[in-house]
Amino acid sequence: MTSAAGRVWFGVTAAVVVLGIVVQCLVTGTSTGGEGFYKENPERVLNVFAYFTIQSNLLLGATCLLLALGAGARESTWFKTLRLNGVLCIAVTGIVYHLVLAGTDELSGWAAFANLIIHTATPLLGVLGWLLFGPRRCTSGQIVAWSLAFPLLWLAFTLIRGEGTGFYPYPFVDVGELGYGRALLNCLLVALLFLALAAGATLLDRRIGRQTVER
Repeated sequence: MTSAAGRVWFGVTAAVVVLGIVVQCLVTGTSTGGEGFYKENPERVLNVFAYFTIQSNLLLGATCLLLALGAGARESTWFKTLRLNGVLCIAVTGIVYHLVLAGTDELSGWAAFANLIIHTATPLLGVLGWLLFGPRRCTSGQIVAWSLAFPLLWLAFTLIRGEGTGFYPYPFVDVGELGYGRALLNCLLVALLFLALAAGATLLDRRIGRQTVER
């Protein structure tokens, strides 16, 4: 069972995710500068959800909300997979943003606030929440294999949609600028980061779970 402190942490994490996404949608929908690939609403706001960052936040927020509510589905394979996806994808989001993308934007006001939440606050809350409160013994080779489905589906969707619209959410996957070879190589590097984090999470989950049982 999740401890009371864990439920509070997960509840706060879910609330922060909602705040970040809502503010980002409002900023995107009310911007008057004309920037962005889509110039009119609702396309501009709907396009927010094409970003891996937003989808990662949604995965994290949804699973944290279920944990905060004490949902009984945590023993199922699908929940374990979504939980691992939420933690790994939000970690990848934070790492890739701060190492690769942080210098590519100049934000201020509410846009900077939303950016801070979805790229920094939620990755920290998500990873720390998993380290502190688990739940434990929910990660295995099978769960890692299933967790690969989401990023692969996102990549396929992004490339197919980009081919038709010309829009790519991140410069490192922009086939129009880089070509398929370089874009896929960049995605491979991100995939290796994902796999490394997944392997580390699996080993750490087993070790922490074993220590918890021993105590």
